[in-house]
Amino acid sequence: MGAAQFETLYEQYADDVLRMAYFYLADRHKAEDVCQDVFVKLYTHGHTIEPGREKAWLLRVTVNCCRDLWRGAWLKRVVLGAPTLELIPSQDETIEQKEEKAELMRAVNKLPAAFRETVLLHYYQGLGISEIAQMLNLPEGTISSRLSRARKKLSVLLKEEEQGE
Repeated sequence: MGAAQFETLYEQYADDVLRMAYFYLADRHKAEDVCQDVFVKLYTHGHTIEPGREKAWLLRVTVNCCRDLWRGAWLKRVVLGAPTLELIPSQDETIEQKEEKAELMRAVNKLPAAFRETVLLHYYQGLGISEIAQMLNLPEGTISSRLSRARKKLSVLLKEEEQGE
């Protein structure tokens, strides 16, 4: 992979990789470390990526790096005891939009890891069911089922939060 192609891919997808890692880990510094690791892997293994599949490859590597971190017992103890996930806010959002996103992300963060991962890849990264299935090495039916169950759980969680106010 040439330096120009690498720079182009970095400019295009670094924010997506960072946000995905941040959503997964709920720690900006660890997300930045994962982002750096992912792009080092891109630079060293980029020649094996199918043209047009770069984003899917980067997100799959991001998810795998985050999973590896989650497997560490120390991180599980520290992160699972941490407050709910905060968002990296956009500068163009109103206060109401930020509150709605924060409420939604609190609910997403309460989902089991498999559901949370699928929701983030589908709704946040805009990947289709077949792309997610390919990325996670799972049948499309499993991804569809996870999305359906996740939506139902999110609905319940958001109603509970609304009633709790």
